[in-house]
Amino acid sequence: MSATIAWDDFEKVDIRTGTIVAAEPFPEARKPAFKLRIDFGPEIGEKKSSAQITVHYTPEALVGRQVMAVVNFPPRQIGPFMSEVLTLGFADGNGDIVLAAVDKTVPNGARLM
Repeated sequence: MSATIAWDDFEKVDIRTGTIVAAEPFPEARKPAFKLRIDFGPEIGEKKSSAQITVHYTPEALVGRQVMAVVNFPPRQIGPFMSEVLTLGFADGNGDIVLAAVDKTVPNGARLM
């Protein structure tokens, strides 16, 4: 477990829901990954993300899926791709990533409370 943080620290992390509108393979990545384009609604808009989720998902199955992402980290260059948000997930028993998601549809851009 990580060190205890204050509530103010948690509030600094802006986690939002968004809908994947495009997904494609990212063959230039060092580890297998997809390039995602995620719609976070009118306030934030569409953002790009690289996600190492190739074991459990296909690009076709990802489109239309709502996911959770940190939207206030600085963009990060991953090879030739600029990742603008951090798509969230959990490692399964084999270390492969399973996406973190809501269990009911919420508006794109809804903030984790």
